[in-house]
Amino acid sequence: METVNRGKIILGLELNLILFHVGAASNCTVSVVQPPSLEVDYTQKAVTMQCSFSTAGCPAERPTSLWFRYGALQPENLCLDGCRDETDKFTLVNLAQNQVALTVNRLAFNDSAIYICGIAFPSSKEPRAKQTGGGTVLVVRDRKALSKELQSLLTALLSLLSIYVTGVFVYFIVLTKSKSNTLRKKETEDSQKKKSARRIFQEIAQELYTKRHMETNQQPQEKDNTYENGRAPSNYERP
Repeated sequence: METVNRGKIILGLELNLILFHVGAASNCTVSVVQPPSLEVDYTQKAVTMQCSFSTAGCPAERPTSLWFRYGALQPENLCLDGCRDETDKFTLVNLAQNQVALTVNRLAFNDSAIYICGIAFPSSKEPRAKQTGGGTVLVVRDRKALSKELQSLLTALLSLLSIYVTGVFVYFIVLTKSKSNTLRKKETEDSQKKKSARRIFQEIAQELYTKRHMETNQQPQEKDNTYENGRAPSNYERP
């Protein structure tokens, strides 16, 4: 981080020298704004970084835009010749009245760097007529490798989720069968109890019926014996 800050300071000094030669040190003030970072896939053919600026009290002419980058090696001045050819590594693009852009063609991993945009009015002698932005950190990543790692992670998570769902499903089936067997067993026991109670009731009823039937049969026999005993003496006494 200290190296990057030191590089930005060096870039600022070099930029001030270059901008001083472009337009020496009117009330012209320039303000430059850049996106802080940009992350892209290395498979992209090109990437464009925007640079917006605002002016106050400056000449009506269009300002000069300069680009620099600070990477792993020493700072590098870009597009000093204009970079208008699309076959060049870098291409300058005027997007709007107060907006310019730098396109990096044939994108590679070593294009990862800090890209700084500078705006200057050559005809103005004000010190603030030349300003730089905070810089855009371009990061070129290998998204394919990241995608493979992410795909492996998602596959593992899906496998765990599948195992969990299967376990829950099996547990639900076992629990359902257990409840079904318990209910069936309870119904069987209740049915057996009902049958046993019905059988006992039938046996009691049968026993009561048998006793009553026996008592009914004994009463006519006793009456017949009494009657026969009553008629026997009368027949015996007759001459």
